[in-house]
Amino acid sequence: MILLYVVVIVYILAVNFYAVMLIKAQRDEDGEGDGARRGDGKLILTALMGGAIGIYCAMFAMRYRLKNLLFMVLMPVIAVLNVYFFYITFRSGLPLLIAA
Repeated sequence: MILLYVVVIVYILAVNFYAVMLIKAQRDEDGEGDGARRGDGKLILTALMGGAIGIYCAMFAMRYRLKNLLFMVLMPVIAVLNVYFFYITFRSGLPLLIAA
């Protein structure tokens, strides 16, 4: 059962690291000035997979997309949903089902 917790913690850290690198790549790409912008779909998908906290922190650390109302409202909401999902998953006894 401890192995499952370790796997979930590594997953959350990996997704959040990917989210920070995605924000950094978008910021660097927007600075080139060619006018072509990446879509926000990857950011939203990464947030839904558990990287909303990483995206939200990276937005402030890199001062990127702070004026985008969609991201300033959506990322904290998704982050709360992510934390709630992981809490409910482990509280409901899923680790007991996997260990049995």
